[in-house]
Amino acid sequence: MSDVTETEFAPAEAQETPVESEERSSSQLEEEGEIAADYIEELLDIADLDGDIEIDTRGGRAYVSVTSEETANLRILAKPDTVNALQELTRIAVQTKTGSFSRLILDVGGSREARVAELTILVDRAIERIDEGASSAALPAMSSYERKLVHDVVAERGFVSESEGEGRDRHTVIRRA
Repeated sequence: MSDVTETEFAPAEAQETPVESEERSSSQLEEEGEIAADYIEELLDIADLDGDIEIDTRGGRAYVSVTSEETANLRILAKPDTVNALQELTRIAVQTKTGSFSRLILDVGGSREARVAELTILVDRAIERIDEGASSAALPAMSSYERKLVHDVVAERGFVSESEGEGRDRHTVIRRA
């Protein structure tokens, strides 16, 4: 198989420069965020919950955050399994409208920050086991986004990590650098 890409066969005027590609990508991410925000806003209306929705784009993803001054208002939606399910439903809504897979991230009531804190504690405990003599430490299975967060924390701590396993069993293993 050849390493030739489709754009090499396109007319010169149809080929995108990197800057144009980034701009289009940014506008696509903004569109994803707007679609996701509309979907979440409808969900909040149906559930009779108040929430402010913020849209951001970074790292090639749209981020949609739902916050409320009344923390109890979003508590039921901020549970990790609920946020993951809502995120998947929101991604499907975006894909239905755009025709493209979405990697958007949904945060409800600070749930992502709370999960980062939990993952950091898991990493620190795993590193303690390695410091006590283990050659490696495996973490429980988690989503690709959570594994990426773990890889970032592990690298900050001066260790290395890799994902192992398949499907729902995919997990992170930490070792000394």
